[in-house]
Amino acid sequence: MFYRALGMQQGKKNRMEGGGRIRRCSQIAIGDCNAFTGGCWLWPEDTEFAGIRIRIGNSNYFNRNVMIDSCGSVEIGDQNMFGPDVYITDSNHQFGRDLNPGEQPMERGNVRIGDRCWIGAKAIILKGARLGDGCVVAAGGIVNCWVEPGQVVAGVPARPIGGRNKSGRVG
Repeated sequence: MFYRALGMQQGKKNRMEGGGRIRRCSQIAIGDCNAFTGGCWLWPEDTEFAGIRIRIGNSNYFNRNVMIDSCGSVEIGDQNMFGPDVYITDSNHQFGRDLNPGEQPMERGNVRIGDRCWIGAKAIILKGARLGDGCVVAAGGIVNCWVEPGQVVAGVPARPIGGRNKSGRVG
């Protein structure tokens, strides 16, 4: 109820445990029945913006210390599971010789995560990533590209290592 009063669009039966941080609530829309465990951050860019930067569907589970950092647009579908310490961002700093790191301009983009995906612990989802329905990102994987529906990816950068069969097993 508290976040709704600050402008967040929020469905029913969401659980948000303490220890996390949320800013710019009016730039966040959350569906129904999502669970955010302790330490999760929903972090839209700290500027005025009339739209939604972070859009989360229904029945997702976000384990400890998941951070969603958005300057452009992050969209997450339904029934996904995110392991601890997952980082999702839709932007990155440019770099050059003549500017201090804090003065470098941002490159904004977007991230789209489909339905029923499983994102392993400490995975990083970067600007431009598109995760198809039912895909798996192995623990520690770094994704910056299209992942086919049902595909399993691992590594730095993440590469296909297999697919999920109808039982959900890799094969």
